[in-house]
Amino acid sequence: MFHLALRMLLGDRAKYIMLIGGLTFSALLMTQQNGVFQGLLAWTTSHMRNMRASIWVVDSRVEQVNETKALRDTDVNRVRSVAGVDFAMPLFQSVLKARAADGSEKLIQMIGIHAGTLFGGPTQILAGELEQLRMANTVVIDELAAERLGRAAGIPLTVGDTFEINDREARVVGVCRTERHFFGYPYVFSSYDQALQFAPRQRKMLSMILAEPKAGLTADEVANAIRSETGLAAYTVPQFEKSTISWIWRNTGIPASFMTTIILGFIVGIAIAGQTFYSFVLENLRHLGALKAMGASNGLLSAMLLFQAFTVGLIGYGLGLGLTAAFGFAVADHGQPPFRLLPDSLIRTFVAILLISGFAALLGIRKVAKLEPAVVFRG
Repeated sequence: MFHLALRMLLGDRAKYIMLIGGLTFSALLMTQQNGVFQGLLAWTTSHMRNMRASIWVVDSRVEQVNETKALRDTDVNRVRSVAGVDFAMPLFQSVLKARAADGSEKLIQMIGIHAGTLFGGPTQILAGELEQLRMANTVVIDELAAERLGRAAGIPLTVGDTFEINDREARVVGVCRTERHFFGYPYVFSSYDQALQFAPRQRKMLSMILAEPKAGLTADEVANAIRSETGLAAYTVPQFEKSTISWIWRNTGIPASFMTTIILGFIVGIAIAGQTFYSFVLENLRHLGALKAMGASNGLLSAMLLFQAFTVGLIGYGLGLGLTAAFGFAVADHGQPPFRLLPDSLIRTFVAILLISGFAALLGIRKVAKLEPAVVFRG
């Protein structure tokens, strides 16, 4: 009987193609938009992957990693004095102006790390040496900064080149690879003291404190101790990521925009699949009535309709996922728009397609349940 159901489905090529097309579009829209949204969320927490540390200590009013409220220099020693802290290092971060080779001004994400340990520096060095940051007026730039601040004729900066940051010369001693920042600023790393020279002078310049727990202690335990003893906010990486994403949900319209598109994709899938499948059932009422007259139960006919609906649902899901993956590969080299396809996204889209298919089948099942076998004998 299920083989017969499949032949009925494939026999009406127009309806079959419409069902596949509607479900493919729905799966593509939901998965692709979810992937771009997850990519944007990953950009919001890129700091923590570009500057690795187990514990991030910030002002008590800071709720997300891209926010900066200056600390006092003495806060570094206060954190170091907390039992369980192995070491704590200062970090400076700010958006500064840099002058490119063509004379135009570009905004950069300036990061100042402790010169002695270089803790918090980039992990993927493509050219040069991170240790050269201990020299005066030196910086390590990422690939995006090398491109945007490049020399004439579109040639990117490389080791040995110079450019200006707030009218001070900066010499490139390394090129690194980083994850893109949410605001799109390229990363420029320097020593903490040198970064303070590049930046406009303010009363308080310390942005954050990066800390590590002693052996045998967890980051959660030490972060709790820092919070209770200093009154500062101390986050582990998972805590800071969660707080940052929560802040994005509460204070920006980005999630609502993407969720609206995803919901529209679900609604479009229901509308197309429901209407097309119901029309398919109407056109095959005589065949279904004949099966019912020959003794097929409502349960068996319902199972056939479910089989048909879920067959096109799985095919549409597979095609939509394939097109989404193709989109991801297409934008991978450019990095824009950001794209991150997570297993959870695939599962949610799969469940949504099953719901759409089930709803479409339900419309047909209701019609078949009321069907009289005598319909087959009518003219």
